[in-house]
Amino acid sequence: MALTTGRNTVEIAEGRTLILPVKANTKIYEGGIVMLEAGFAVQGKTALDLISAGRAEEFVDNTGGVNAEKNIKVRRGIFKYNNDTTNPVTGGDLLKECFVLDDETVCMLATGTSKAGKVIRIDDSQVIVEII
Repeated sequence: MALTTGRNTVEIAEGRTLILPVKANTKIYEGGIVMLEAGFAVQGKTALDLISAGRAEEFVDNTGGVNAEKNIKVRRGIFKYNNDTTNPVTGGDLLKECFVLDDETVCMLATGTSKAGKVIRIDDSQVIVEII
């Protein structure tokens, strides 16, 4: 039913920081790209159908753990990551989607990979990517 009076809607977070459950037997390093695989946080990697979540704000080691035994704090925003040398992001790719190669590298190869986010700028051998 639609509101007929004001509602005190509780804000859980400011929208840029997420707390996500970590996949079993997964190790995620601070500063790395975090992806969601079947609803659980994993380190950025070359794989299909993963969802970019953001940058790891902490190190979490769930080695030997089960799904969701540990959580990780992830930040969404604009971050600088390494540019792949084989399938690099170039100046002509501004505002296009780039893709995750690993937890610190993005590329323009769409085959067999998942989206990282939008290319905001290229800075030497690094790419500034918006992950939202």
